Amino acid sequence: MEWEKLLSLKRHGDNFKRKRIDQDETRLGFDVDYDRIIFSSEFRSLQDKTQVVPFSQGDFVHTRLTHSLETSVVGRSLGRRVGVEILKKYPYLKNDLGYHANDFGAIVASASLAHDIGNPPFGHSGEKSIGQYFMSGPGKKFGAILNDKEFQDLCDFEGNANGFKILTQSRPGREGGLRLSYATLGAFIKYPKESLPINPTSNVSDKKYGFFQNEKNIYFDIANELGLSKNDGGYNRHPLTFLVEAADDICYTIIDFEDGINLGLVDEDYALEYLINLVRDSINTEKYHSLNNTIDRVSYLRALSINTLINEAVEIFIENEDDILNGKFNVALLKKSKFKPQIADIIKISIEKIYESKEVIEKEVAGYNIINKLLDTFISSVNRYYEGSQTSYDDLIIKLLPSTTNLNHDNLYSRLLEICHYVASLSDRKALNVYNKITGVEYQ
Repeated sequence: MEWEKLLSLKRHGDNFKRKRIDQDETRLGFDVDYDRIIFSSEFRSLQDKTQVVPFSQGDFVHTRLTHSLETSVVGRSLGRRVGVEILKKYPYLKNDLGYHANDFGAIVASASLAHDIGNPPFGHSGEKSIGQYFMSGPGKKFGAILNDKEFQDLCDFEGNANGFKILTQSRPGREGGLRLSYATLGAFIKYPKESLPINPTSNVSDKKYGFFQNEKNIYFDIANELGLSKNDGGYNRHPLTFLVEAADDICYTIIDFEDGINLGLVDEDYALEYLINLVRDSINTEKYHSLNNTIDRVSYLRALSINTLINEAVEIFIENEDDILNGKFNVALLKKSKFKPQIADIIKISIEKIYESKEVIEKEVAGYNIINKLLDTFISSVNRYYEGSQTSYDDLIIKLLPSTTNLNHDNLYSRLLEICHYVASLSDRKALNVYNKITGVEYQ
């Protein structure tokens, strides 16, 4: 893979080449990507989507939106610092083509900003509940009608693939979705493969899949434009994807842990010791001991921890840049970190005390029931509408769908995916609100 191709400014529908050297420095194409994402309705819905605890009343608890904003900040730092080193190694990128270190930062920041844009309500249980509806619920019957790849997309519904759909899906007046640069779209795709075949490997890119069947040709076009190399299961990652992943890993590892402390799910003294283990080489003990409340102590250690892991991720990326370009680097950057044991300790505590806490589990159970009911109701009504056998009740249900919903797909898979896409777009409270309308009861 070559950086010149990987940094493509091309957008959907372009019939001319966008050259970096011709860009307006006050409105750079990669910056436009960031703006388009942040002003999108799909991004705004993240303000009420679960990051750790559904329907949390805590003032300091992160939502998907605050998590995404913080991840983009970390991603920008990672990208800029890597960009400085890449331009030193390949000076023609700057001298002949006009690229700057901040371009790398803008690409990674934009892709990081969007990394959770396709996630359903109620955290990761939202993805599982959609998949469960098709795998063992009422949607199981569709397995006999759809082809294997289509049905697998639904049984293993993936927020990353849904995010790619949001960023690229055309509709009247919005051809090409948000029309982001191919460089940003390439960096966004963490798992550059289809849902099938499933070939378990140690390659981090094979953990999940990155696009639905309806968007695979769009992805292939992007991959070819960027010059992404192929492997046995699909394509190798865009190199900057490793930085997007690192930004997310850094933020959820440290900040989810911080939320757990602030919610009282993790004992403060116990938790702070884990963070101190991560920053022993950089902590100012005098300053730390002068802080007299939990929030300030945690904030100080969080800032040091994030900076420590940014430094680590940049160093690992640069050391392995040749292998990354050649598709031979197959693990997340932080898996190579000298702080891997400390990170593992923090994640272990987060799983035990936060992700598997009674409060989280109870609300995830409610989320399963809500999503199952929404899917079954809307899928049944839309399919009867398509067949011309809808009831007056179906007519009312269909009116609850947004005007952007396409009900006229001749293809069953596309109709089912359209409803999954709609349900996944709902915020936690919006999903609850629609559920209450359908059932006629307040779900407590």
